[in-house]
Amino acid sequence: MESNKKNLSFRLLVLITNQKLAGKAVKLFREGAVPLQYKLHGMGTASSDMMDILGLGSIDKDVLVSLLPKDFADKMLLKLRRALKIGTPGSGIAFTMPLSGTNNVLLHILGQTDKNAAKDSGRKDGTAMTETKCAMIAVVVNQGYSEEVMNAARAAGAGGGTVLHSRRIGDEEALSFWGISVQEEKEIILIIAGAEDKLRIMKAISESCGIRSEAKGLVLSMPIDTVIGLGDGE
Repeated sequence: MESNKKNLSFRLLVLITNQKLAGKAVKLFREGAVPLQYKLHGMGTASSDMMDILGLGSIDKDVLVSLLPKDFADKMLLKLRRALKIGTPGSGIAFTMPLSGTNNVLLHILGQTDKNAAKDSGRKDGTAMTETKCAMIAVVVNQGYSEEVMNAARAAGAGGGTVLHSRRIGDEEALSFWGISVQEEKEIILIIAGAEDKLRIMKAISESCGIRSEAKGLVLSMPIDTVIGLGDGE
């Protein structure tokens, strides 16, 4: 039993969508007894004028994050596709990211969650998910520089991104010791990119908004193993 728990493979499931669909997704998570959920508010990077022209309404986005065993995460992605039509224009994107480990309490909770979800494992509607070599590029910059980040990213081939606002909670004494001055208000830009574009986009952002610029940008990437809503033809 303990061996099975230790062998569980975990995924971080991330859904970026509009507020209306995010509300429906929360209900799906509750129905599936998903134990851990986090909700963040973000903004799409398209201008409001362009959104009006395209008839897409507000660029406000909700970002839902859940921690699940891999099998259950895959099932939840399928539910999101079926119920929310993720993959159609304006619906958003959902993806999973591998996680290296967690503590024993979570192993127990998530193991039970995965067991309870086994009865819903079939893909009855024939939908398929895209297992792709993609990455999530995360850029942390001083407040007010997200547009410059996206200008550099688009010039390098990125399609768009989501901006999250955050506040630093680091130790002031530690920062002073290292001679570091850090602005409290930060913006986090999330960009999904293909493997062939990732390095080019990251390099363009670093050159324009890197740590030596006024933006004080930190650029990193994390792998994505399964995604829906990213050029999958739905």
